[in-house]
Amino acid sequence: MRTLVWLLRALLFFTLFAFALNNSHDAVVRWFFGHEWRAPQVIIVLLAFGLGAAFGVLAMVPAWWRHRRAAQRAEPLPGTPIPAPDAPAVPYAAHQDGV
Repeated sequence: MRTLVWLLRALLFFTLFAFALNNSHDAVVRWFFGHEWRAPQVIIVLLAFGLGAAFGVLAMVPAWWRHRRAAQRAEPLPGTPIPAPDAPAVPYAAHQDGV
């Protein structure tokens, strides 16, 4: 199984590496007021992907916090066994009497 996982990782790495090599020509991102940024196309694509993923994670944080608070306040579901309280500690000498 580990071999299969490493083969899939290697396949993914070499696919992305080939993508980067094939898209190394310069591209231009034009901003407002005549500003432009020139960089290799693969850098622009990967930067856009990374920023989009980061924005998506940050957008989900409030919902995660809300669900976490709700889960902490929630009572156990009906039919869920409630753990018994811990038994009081009995000294070891009490067990020696054959009890």
